[in-house]
Amino acid sequence: MGNLASRYLGLELAHPIIASASPLTSTLDGMRRLEDARAAAVVMASLYEEQVRADDTHYALLTEYTAHSNPEAATYFPRLPGYRHGASGHLETLRRAVEALDIPVIASLNGTSDDGWLDYAAELEQAGAAALELNLYVLPTDLAVTGSHIERRYLDIVRHVKGRVGIPVSVKLPPYFSALGNFVAQLEAIGTDGVVLFNRFFLPDVNLDTLSVSREIALSTPADIHLPLAWIALLSRRLGLSLAAGTGVDSHIEVVKFLLAGADVVATTSALLRHGAQHMAVLVAGLEDWLSQSAFASLSEIRGRLDGTHVDHADMFLRMQYLRTLADYVLRHPPAEGGARPLSIVH
Repeated sequence: MGNLASRYLGLELAHPIIASASPLTSTLDGMRRLEDARAAAVVMASLYEEQVRADDTHYALLTEYTAHSNPEAATYFPRLPGYRHGASGHLETLRRAVEALDIPVIASLNGTSDDGWLDYAAELEQAGAAALELNLYVLPTDLAVTGSHIERRYLDIVRHVKGRVGIPVSVKLPPYFSALGNFVAQLEAIGTDGVVLFNRFFLPDVNLDTLSVSREIALSTPADIHLPLAWIALLSRRLGLSLAAGTGVDSHIEVVKFLLAGADVVATTSALLRHGAQHMAVLVAGLEDWLSQSAFASLSEIRGRLDGTHVDHADMFLRMQYLRTLADYVLRHPPAEGGARPLSIVH
């Protein structure tokens, strides 16, 4: 068995495969099952500010409705000073998980307001989180909002959270940046400890039978690996922060590819939802077997072996690979007689 020891956000891990935030990490039992299945760490299900506020509003309605309609009504729901109903259950689950598990428990926060990011970040730290993952889900649907405005918003959130907490902070990013490499470098400059590539926004579909928007969740597949794989490779060893790959993992094959590209850890959600928590053990065993069969003694021998630092002018390299791929496709699939003539492609 090869040495799988890994380091992420300053945390020492037994191996590089962690469980991302998902319904499986929303309960102590779920996180315990993942630990039993050999997860190196778990990212607890995200704390969503909107859900917390909705729960708080519902609690307020219950306690205040008809509270003064008669002398006895006010005692039905006694006030609990300082009690934040929506967040308290989540924080208690986090506390219990930190106490019960031997692997790091990373908290995940998806906020909307400045107060929400700062207050909940501090509470998650106090509950014992080993690190904090900021799930930045800002979809710029307003046509007046510019890319630079979104970047400043993200940087402000991270800067303020870093000023409030003492635990490591990672940022789960969407891929929608004009100059992603520069933006990640800016994140590192303000003290961000790591990035997760990539977040996935809800992508709606249309149901033609009901003529309505479909809300079915499309789990990622290995076909989704290419974009995060490219950016992990392009950022590897050019920056000092931790790199987590987070899209397209279904088997140990994708895990190995991300490690070769330079990822510090590989996070998975869809594979665990598709196959169950026990699939974590399959991923770890698959990685061990691959290292053994390939005669590598440790991950240090493969991590970053195929990253972008091995290529001069990576931008031109990628362009040429694109052109060569198109040319190879045309050679393998010539157009049918009478079909359109393919575009000329230069090798």
